[in-house]
Amino acid sequence: MSQYFAIHPENPQPRLIEQAVQVVKQGGVLVYPTDSGYAIGCRIGDKNAMERICRIRDIDKNHNFTLMCRDLSELSTYARVDNSAFRLLKNNTPGPYTFILKATKDVPKRLMNPKRKTIGIRVTDDPITAALVAALGEPLMSTSLILGDNDFAESDPYEIREKLDNQVDGIIDGEHRGEAPTTVVDLADGDIVVTRVGAGDPTPFTL
Repeated sequence: MSQYFAIHPENPQPRLIEQAVQVVKQGGVLVYPTDSGYAIGCRIGDKNAMERICRIRDIDKNHNFTLMCRDLSELSTYARVDNSAFRLLKNNTPGPYTFILKATKDVPKRLMNPKRKTIGIRVTDDPITAALVAALGEPLMSTSLILGDNDFAESDPYEIREKLDNQVDGIIDGEHRGEAPTTVVDLADGDIVVTRVGAGDPTPFTL
């Protein structure tokens, strides 16, 4: 049975955030709310936890995993980005976007897309997620919590608990969220390509 944390969506309780962080630090898999539905994550270097997430999500090694970052100061550690791409990110973060970029050598190979050597980068303005990654002190390896054949992210923490209570180690209840996953913008090859339209407005990337 997973630990269940009812955390205020606007003013996260530091004590509960720290308890949720401990779940991750101890090798656990955590479900948490974002500005685009719920996500599921673990530590970057935790191979076993990542494999559990793959089984829960029923995804393979070609999936583009995402690093949930505190801010863009962590960007250069994990992704290669030129000046024009950096300006684009700076103007559109934080927000409900995932940016696909070429990964650096600091990213474990199992997190990269094996063919393109890319990684997803996110900076969210969700108070719970922001507090979570700040307390963790490193990006959270993450992917949208999309189960089965659904096209939308899970949005109801009570339903998530019913479905995953025995499969994950922690669930943060940050109240009901929207179902649209992030808008995905691929910048890896120098062009700006919107590969999925979701919660974020794609207009800045299609002008």
